Amino acid sequence: MVVKVYGSYKSACSLRVIACLIEKDVEFELVEIDLGAGEHKKPEFLARQPFGQVPAIEDGDFKLFESRAIARYIATKYANRGPDLLGSSPEERALVDQWLDVEAHNYNDLVFNIIFNLYILPKMGKPGDQEFAKQCEKKLAGVLDIYEERLCASKYLAGESFTMADLSHVPGTNFLITEVGKGYLVRERKNVNRWWEEITGRPAWKKVLKLLP
Repeated sequence: MVVKVYGSYKSACSLRVIACLIEKDVEFELVEIDLGAGEHKKPEFLARQPFGQVPAIEDGDFKLFESRAIARYIATKYANRGPDLLGSSPEERALVDQWLDVEAHNYNDLVFNIIFNLYILPKMGKPGDQEFAKQCEKKLAGVLDIYEERLCASKYLAGESFTMADLSHVPGTNFLITEVGKGYLVRERKNVNRWWEEITGRPAWKKVLKLLP
């Protein structure tokens, strides 16, 4: 059965789900939602995702939104395919959840606000808040210092295996590097840089990049 993903290749959250689907070798179809035209705010899409954010999925009769919840669902349902992204013991699963929470609450918002003010708003012809972006970058540097220490002790965030905790960081960080030129935040940290090269060198992510417009 083909999983339908209602989203956009321009959306980091959509790419989080697509990367997970590819890692788990699950066939999917992207139903492109035109963000520039505001399709995510129209009644047809709001019926799938009442908050007007991409992505949402259909897996047969089952519907779900919120990218991290979708990714965990896929990793659970298709556990017998591809890598174990969630951990095989209560302790491993707890560490994956811990770093997923860190990504969601301590990392992602900072990355998004930098991209929003330095890339998205200017593309819309609106001035971004440069000072706020600088403040977010300073805070993000502090978060990455914590990552640097963690990645000195383990190969990946949740241990010695690639998991959802790592995968969830890739799309947003990729946009941060490619669209606003903040790659030095990664490069200047030896362990973070090594980790980044590992997780973006995976075949699944390389396939995602080939799908991007």
